[in-house]
Amino acid sequence: MPVSVSNKVFPFCFVVLVWLLPIAASADAFAVTVKRAELNLQGDSYVLSADIDYQLSPRAKKALQNGVSLFWVVQLKVWQQRDYFWDKRLVYKEVRYRIQYHALLNMYRVRNESSGAVDNFSTLPAALDLMSTVRDIHVIDRAGLVAGEAYLAGVKVRFDRDALPLPLRPAAYVNPQWYLSSDWYVWSLKN
Repeated sequence: MPVSVSNKVFPFCFVVLVWLLPIAASADAFAVTVKRAELNLQGDSYVLSADIDYQLSPRAKKALQNGVSLFWVVQLKVWQQRDYFWDKRLVYKEVRYRIQYHALLNMYRVRNESSGAVDNFSTLPAALDLMSTVRDIHVIDRAGLVAGEAYLAGVKVRFDRDALPLPLRPAAYVNPQWYLSSDWYVWSLKN
């Protein structure tokens, strides 16, 4: 009996693997990646500078072309490393971006939901370029950091699937073409 079960399971597993291989191979073609991030001291405050690479999937581009707004949240946190207690979070900030396509005007609009700034572009790469460059976001005052202590800062970009229209949400949770979030980019902060 075990021989017949293994003879049936192996071909099934092989077929599933062959079917999933193109999905795994194409997953690297689209992603969001934090290329560089740092906190610079300007006066008495630390400000964020970050470069992000947005590579949209064909499905996300198609949804955008059909009038679906896409939302990303740039998350920033600063925390103090401690030996005997949990790390202490000092700062957590979010900057939310919305990109949408207006077919009648043939233009892309990027709105910084946090500041209310709106910019219009004639091409998708130009619109993504604006979102890719994050500059001069106030993070923490120098007085909030104690000299000699160890601090870490991190940036992550999260694609907000819950902001998609209701019919798209189930597919966005199971289809890898909607996995458009980055990993945490973490670095030590020297004060």
